[in-house]
Amino acid sequence: MTTSIAELKSQLDQIREAALRDIEQAATAEAAQDIHQKYMGKKGAISQILRQLGQLDAKDRPILGAAANEVKAAVVQALQQRQGQVGAAELNQQLEQERLDITLPGEKINAGRLHPLTQVAREIRDIFISMGFEVARGPDIETDFHNFTALNIPPHHPARDMHDTFYLPGQMLLRTHTSPVQIRTMLNQQPPVAIIAPGAVYRVDADVTHSPMFHQIEGLLVSEYISFGDLKGTLEALIHRFFGPEIPLRFRPSFFPFTEPSAEVDMGCPFCKTQGCRICSQSGYIEVMGCGMVHPNVLKNVNYDPEKYCGYAFGLGIERFAMIKYQINDIRLFYDNDIRFLQQF
Repeated sequence: MTTSIAELKSQLDQIREAALRDIEQAATAEAAQDIHQKYMGKKGAISQILRQLGQLDAKDRPILGAAANEVKAAVVQALQQRQGQVGAAELNQQLEQERLDITLPGEKINAGRLHPLTQVAREIRDIFISMGFEVARGPDIETDFHNFTALNIPPHHPARDMHDTFYLPGQMLLRTHTSPVQIRTMLNQQPPVAIIAPGAVYRVDADVTHSPMFHQIEGLLVSEYISFGDLKGTLEALIHRFFGPEIPLRFRPSFFPFTEPSAEVDMGCPFCKTQGCRICSQSGYIEVMGCGMVHPNVLKNVNYDPEKYCGYAFGLGIERFAMIKYQINDIRLFYDNDIRFLQQF
């Protein structure tokens, strides 16, 4: 027997009255949710009515659909209002039971902070980026070619004694400097090249000023018509922006296989103003990095024409910069994970 549109609309009116009555009596949020399922769910009363749409004439179906939507809207509005009332009542009851004392001080949340080496590395990185350098990175595990041979340090070269490192099978090793990143960059890019290479490096060395693992930032600029004066200007800009504009700088002749000429860079002691103190061993100056003009053999090893291109390179220890800046006399403090030390930065 086919149900008429009038009968179905009457049933919808009855469902609305029953739903509104149940909603008014709901005492908890869970009860309100149960009412929603009872009337609005897939198997709810309103859905049961809508399943009979197929039995109606085509002209009556929109009428029943509109009537069902009106009932749904009325039920949803009543449910939302009741849920708000019930939620407020439950919250007030909870506050009464807990009797919160809003005058009590809050608990301190210890905020995390960056490690001092990370802070120093980022500050140095930002200085070089502002001068037009790009950041380049490479693997910690390197080949003998990238770490030594390409840098004009062939087998049995005395300079390898200063880079005693941890060797792995297959002529692999833990890199002793970030210079291999320079080699990898030049092998994959034609000049001009202007990069810095930050990262961890490894050497068999451990005392109050040396660690088997430490961090470097090396720089490289290769192009045409690059002079030692460009190198001096770059490093002076770094030192003055990092340590202060009044810090003097001096360059001493030195030797590195991958640069020629080479120099050690000393900065005026920021603690005694070059007058001499225990920090600078009474010399007035502190050694901070090495540098020089890229050796022609290095350029040849990366297929650059040394008659056309030239450049400079430098390398600094992040730990050394941090130790000078913060007057730290033992490099091992950076790796002891002592919260009392780290909280100072």
